[in-house]
Amino acid sequence: MASLSTHVLDTAGGRPAAGLRITLESADGSVLAEGLTDDDGRIGSLAANLVAEDHVLRFDTGAWFAAQGTTAFYPEVVVTFTVGDDEHYHVPLLLNPFGYSTYRGS
Repeated sequence: MASLSTHVLDTAGGRPAAGLRITLESADGSVLAEGLTDDDGRIGSLAANLVAEDHVLRFDTGAWFAAQGTTAFYPEVVVTFTVGDDEHYHVPLLLNPFGYSTYRGS
């Protein structure tokens, strides 16, 4: 089975997004895992037993920016990705109050 990690960087502030809540869901919407990013903006092992199918990561960006005293345009970032092989998947999020970018990392 595949494993998953994630990393969130606040590109506006030039720092990791520590304390950001992330939820992992299966394609049918069932919650598989959730957690908060650490001081380095990472969740090193969000899941270790992903099956080959689509999955959804929900980043609670609105609450995180509100806790920073920042108004943001996107209250949530949703990233849907496909797990195919039994390998490690890493999904980073580059975040600012008015935009974001994501990619498949290593």
